[in-house]
Amino acid sequence: MRLLCPNCGERDVREFYYQSTAAALTRPDLHADEAVWDDYLHIRDNPAGKTEDLWYHQAGCNAWIVMCRDTVSHDVLSGHLATDKRRDTEG
Repeated sequence: MRLLCPNCGERDVREFYYQSTAAALTRPDLHADEAVWDDYLHIRDNPAGKTEDLWYHQAGCNAWIVMCRDTVSHDVLSGHLATDKRRDTEG
């Protein structure tokens, strides 16, 4: 599979490290109860279709990238820097 890095262009998946879904960019409140933190850290969805995942370009530019991809067709639809995505959700 080839992933799209906004800095380096299209690259082989072996250059990247998968972290989690992009929803993980939104952390629970520091004082949230134990069950909320347990879900955040351990429970993962396994959707079929379009997803947004957080990847680290470890063998390239060292950027954190949000990849939009289709888990059914394995198509990579887009890649955006995670810092841009975080700014969008905070603003």
